[in-house]
Amino acid sequence: MLAKSNSTAANVIKTSLDYMAEGYWQDFVANRPIAGGIAYELQLHECQLDESLVSLQRVDTLISQIRRDIAKSKGSSGALDEVTLLTDDSYRNLLLFLAFYAGRVLAKLWQSEVHWYGQFELRKHYSELPLVADDFYQHMAVVYGDKCKGNANVFFALEPIGLRLFGHIDRQFQAVQGKQLASGLYQAVSARLPQNTSNATAEPNLEHHSESVGIRPILITDETFQNQRLPVQATEHREIPVTKLVVAQQAKSSIVDATASVKPKISETPINLSATTTQLQTVKHSKASVTPEIFTQLLIELKEIEVAQDAGNDDYLQACKILDQFERHIARQNKPRDQMQFSELHQTSRQQALTLLQNASALGNTDAMLRLAMYKLLGEGLITDTEASKVAGVDWVKQAANDKDVRAQRLLSKMYYQGVGVSQDINSGKYWLEEAAKNGHAEAAELVTQWQDAQALITTQKQEQHSIKRYQLLIGIVLVGAILLVVFV
Repeated sequence: MLAKSNSTAANVIKTSLDYMAEGYWQDFVANRPIAGGIAYELQLHECQLDESLVSLQRVDTLISQIRRDIAKSKGSSGALDEVTLLTDDSYRNLLLFLAFYAGRVLAKLWQSEVHWYGQFELRKHYSELPLVADDFYQHMAVVYGDKCKGNANVFFALEPIGLRLFGHIDRQFQAVQGKQLASGLYQAVSARLPQNTSNATAEPNLEHHSESVGIRPILITDETFQNQRLPVQATEHREIPVTKLVVAQQAKSSIVDATASVKPKISETPINLSATTTQLQTVKHSKASVTPEIFTQLLIELKEIEVAQDAGNDDYLQACKILDQFERHIARQNKPRDQMQFSELHQTSRQQALTLLQNASALGNTDAMLRLAMYKLLGEGLITDTEASKVAGVDWVKQAANDKDVRAQRLLSKMYYQGVGVSQDINSGKYWLEEAAKNGHAEAAELVTQWQDAQALITTQKQEQHSIKRYQLLIGIVLVGAILLVVFV
């Protein structure tokens, strides 16, 4: 069947975009320059583009970083916006490369060639598509899998890239095919996985993959963690030995379930780890430390202080269902946070939850920004580079604070006061504390009031001390005068 498919594909005449896509990839792999250059080329190489589905998570992380860089540029002389970026050859090449790479991943998943069509070919073969001539994101699409299914197997790969880079409440993206757009390449491609995909082809990083068209986070109950019983004998700068849990094969297929939705969905059936074959990941850790108080307080505020969100709520709530269980489990353990060990099943679920947070953050959801920032600052995000992760975490907090989220402003004030993720700066800490108070954060307002009262008291004491010194000086002068009067009289 596969041979027949490949034979048929071989008879298809390649388009100019097919050659362009292949040329971009060959130049990238060989470290050759692409005509016009390509922005963020070094960071692309760091994404380890191995044509696997999970590599698209790393690509989405990079796109989110580019979005933050664009946001930072606003207000500067070299400000970047969508129009400017799309007319810059290096950035335009970057977006085309990312789209072409998503096509390569699809090709590997479908075990066949894919073909890129420009608008001319799309109008010729898929006349029912409502294409807009001057829309860059509808400029091209990849056709994959069974060509007999009409436009169902046509993928406009630039659309999720554009949404992740520029999408917000005032910049809506309309999908050519009328469906809700995925906010990233990982979700978009996951929704297009072929049925009966083998483990080796679809996703080598997952333990099991069967009849999958999408990946959803796995709901893990508190009992699941308790069944795990993981003895940890770890010392500083040493790897924790890999341990296997010997279990039944029956529940193995629960790791990844099929779904037709673009967004990952939470499984309704909890997974019992005692009935799942899995292997503990090797964990490296540095100096042991418990969860800082500023983050435990942040989790409380995220639940108690509601801030209206324009987008990303579904992704955020799905992620919290998973991550809250991890936090409860960590809180019950009598060991430092960085010595905690989780099974591969748990890690897979946790990464999917972090990806959901990332997606919601890219859409401007400050709840998600703050929760994602917490994990990045703790060195527990999707990026393995701890320093880069912390920098990204600080950026998310600052973005939320600039969006006038009072929880972010209070958190940022603590970070500056305590030197967490940033250099200690009392003045910046005071500024963000006052901003939080001005915008309605009750604790911040109380602290500012106390601080003002303390300053008033200090001023009064100084004035009183100055008055006492004046009285003492006056009394001294009177006494000296009296003594002199007695002496001379």
